Order: sequence, then structure tokens, then C-alpha cells
Amino acid sequence: MRSAEYSRKTRETDINAHVNLEGTGIAGISTGIKFLDHMLTSLATHSLIDIEINAVGDLGHHIAEDTALVLGEALRLAVQQDKRITRFADATVPMDEALASCSIDLGGRPYHVIDLGLVNPMTEDIANEDITHFMETLATSLRANIHIQVMYGSNDHH
Repeated sequence: MRSAEYSRKTRETDINAHVNLEGTGIAGISTGIKFLDHMLTSLATHSLIDIEINAVGDLGHHIAEDTALVLGEALRLAVQQDKRITRFADATVPMDEALASCSIDLGGRPYHVIDLGLVNPMTEDIANEDITHFMETLATSLRANIHIQVMYGSNDHH
């Protein structure tokens, strides 16, 4: 079974994650940031990767950043168990009035280009700069090249 667990405990956060690449999309996400929980639950649901994350911390920024570190590392450990995994993938996704594109390379060279086109300082209960930083940190921790671009849309939630 291609699965992995990873934990990180600092003075600022205590986070653990378990991922199962052969799952059914079951999510057990608790970060204390509702929008981040929503996004990670959506990731699990639509990727069919089982994801469990428990996170506590002092600041939303630290929780978002360290959750990305822990999730990225758990995913990296699970992916490297099977060299037959598809290295490159991309998707263009419409959601209501928004259209977004994401491309990923799991080749081991971390890089990121994140253009979310967010216009407000916050989306729900998370600072938009923390959403961008989450994506950048996830790419680095996963050691993936991730390009995300929101081509258009008027609702930052989408």
C-alpha cells in the first residue's frame, strides 16, 4: 500500500499527517482554519487520496505553512514507494465563474509559479498571502514543480 505518515512538532505547531494514495477520498482534516480544511478535504475527495491531518498551533500563518510542510513530506514519501507513478499531470477546472489551471511535475525538482489572482486580503478565515504561501511550501516539501494559474474569476472562494 502506497501510504505514509509524517509529523512535525515545533514551539509554534504540532502537526501530523497520514496519506494513502490507494484510498477512496476519505478526509479527516482538522487545522483550525476552516477554509484550509475545506480545500484539503476537496483535494482528498477529488484525488481519491485518503488524507488525515491534525494540526494545532499559535498563528494561522504557522499552521498553514507547517501543514504544507507535513503534507508535502507525507505525499513525497508515499509517491516514492512506487516508481510507476505518473510524473507529469495537468488539469484545467471550471468552478462557477472561475477557470483555473494546474500543472505538476513530480520529478524531484521543487519549483512553483502560483498566480491565484486573489483580490481580497482574506478568503473566509485565512489570509490570501497564506494560501499562496501554502502552495509554495507544498511544492517545496513535495519536491514538485507546481504551476497554478487562475485565468479569471470574481469570487476568491472559487
